[in-house]
Amino acid sequence: MKPHLIVRSLALLSGLCAALAPVAATAGSSATGAAASSSASNTANAPYAFRGIPLGITLDEFRAGSTVRATPLGSVPVCETDLLAGSLGMRLKARESMVVACRWAHRGSDGWAVSQAVVDGTPAQDHVLRFARKDGQSALRLYEISFVIDEVTAEDLRDALGERYGPPHLVRQSAQASQTADHASPALGTLPVYVWENAVSSITLCFLPASRTGTLTYLMKDPDAWVKSVVRQWQGTPPEAG
Repeated sequence: MKPHLIVRSLALLSGLCAALAPVAATAGSSATGAAASSSASNTANAPYAFRGIPLGITLDEFRAGSTVRATPLGSVPVCETDLLAGSLGMRLKARESMVVACRWAHRGSDGWAVSQAVVDGTPAQDHVLRFARKDGQSALRLYEISFVIDEVTAEDLRDALGERYGPPHLVRQSAQASQTADHASPALGTLPVYVWENAVSSITLCFLPASRTGTLTYLMKDPDAWVKSVVRQWQGTPPEAG
């Protein structure tokens, strides 16, 4: 599959799973809220971070930092505002763009190639970090980090995140099947989605049984507001802004 098609597939999968997160939170809040309160209290007002990369940081901060969570060694961030993006199958955008996606990449013997993000010690099948300008802010800020991972890694992450942040909320594709994680039972034709959340962000782990994979998404709260803010700004900018 071509790189740009993989990016689109990741966006669709992450969007599908993340869209179910608010339902999960509502369905399970009364049952799991008390159990998770003590473990979540210290991070209730801070965005979640993936291996030292917190949601909400600016694109400049992300670029300036030395935090690269990808293999092979020597991988660097490449964003849609870089001339190099085109060779990786990414769209090339102007620096004034309202939304910018980034991936880690490395230089090989045949040129530049997309790297593999490392999640729970295992190379992910794909990844993307998305930045957007919100409410007239000049800086692009990280609002989403998404990965496609294998089923075994997803299962390990479910346990590890539960130990760190407390029991998750669970929702399935059918709203009628929504239930708490403590009373979950697999069902055919459903997408189990586990959600951890605090006051400003969420972590969504979605299992995709048909492909034996899963998606892991770190997301700022109310992503619709981010998107609507970007749309409002885009409507008031010249087409070349991207």
